[in-house]
Amino acid sequence: MQRVTITLDDDLMAELDRMIEEHGYQNRSEAIRDFARAGMQQAAQDAGKGGDCVAALVYVYDHAARDLSSRLVNNFHDHHNLSLATLHVHLDNDNCMEITALKGSTADVQHLADHVIAERGVRYGRVVMMPTDLGARHSDVKEPDARKRHSHRHT
Repeated sequence: MQRVTITLDDDLMAELDRMIEEHGYQNRSEAIRDFARAGMQQAAQDAGKGGDCVAALVYVYDHAARDLSSRLVNNFHDHHNLSLATLHVHLDNDNCMEITALKGSTADVQHLADHVIAERGVRYGRVVMMPTDLGARHSDVKEPDARKRHSHRHT
């Protein structure tokens, strides 16, 4: 790890301290590291160089909208290699929410998310993407193959 000295104006430092407190960070360093990672991920995504990711696509839609269910299913079938699982929730008489776990290139995931969110009858949608190179975030992983030995119990 390297030590870096930066200069921030008073207003920016005050805003940073507010965010640190709101988000419950233990110190400024960890907060700045997370904010830098998020900014770098967003810049890479905006430049079309996002690499692979996992994502949650969340959208609320009018279940009675003409042919919407069929159009949504077709979107996911056309991108079957990206979709891992979907949770369907009935919110009220008119609205349903779906949360779909996706995995693939950021460009492909964003493309699918844009198409789903743009469907007529989808009232609100958002996609949250995280890089799949999650091991880079853990400073305690020293060996390149350490993540491969990590396992989860599957039932």
